[in-house]
Amino acid sequence: MLMNGSAAQQDNPHYLQKTEPLHITVLLERMYLDGEISQEVVHETCWSLENFWTKYDQWQLTDIDESKMVFRKKIDDISPLLKANGYFGITDEGVLTIFNGRPDRLRIIQSFFQLDIKKLESKKQEELLQGIPIKTKDRYVEVLETFKHYSKKEMQEN
Repeated sequence: MLMNGSAAQQDNPHYLQKTEPLHITVLLERMYLDGEISQEVVHETCWSLENFWTKYDQWQLTDIDESKMVFRKKIDDISPLLKANGYFGITDEGVLTIFNGRPDRLRIIQSFFQLDIKKLESKKQEELLQGIPIKTKDRYVEVLETFKHYSKKEMQEN
C-alpha cells in the first residue's frame, strides 16, 4: 500500500507541529577604548537558535530575559564620536580632558589626570588650550602617553 504525503505526515508528530520563529530583541553594546559605549537595538526573527548563536559568537552575552538579550563587544578603537569631534584639551584646573569639539568646560567627554602645568613647555600648553584633534586610535594613545609624563602623580613617583 502506498501512502500519499499527507498520510505519511500524519504518522510523524513533529511534522504536525506548527513551527513559529522566535522574535528576539537584541541590544548590542560596543565598548570603545575611550570609554564610550554605543548601543544598537536589533529585532531578530530566529528560525534556528544555532544560526542565531553563530551570528553573535564574537559577542559576550551579558544579560537575558524573556524578551531581550544584551550582547557586549570590546572594540579596539576609539569611538566614532571622538573620531568626528574629539579634542584633547585642559580644564581650568589643569586636568587633561577630552572635549566634544574644541576645549570648552561645558562639553567634557572624559577626564584623565592632573597635569603639572609648570613642567609643560609653552608650545604644549598652547596645543592643549587650542585643542588637539584626536581622529585615530594611534593619535589617542600617543597624546595620552606624551602627557602622562607630565601628570602630577607621575612626578611624585619619580
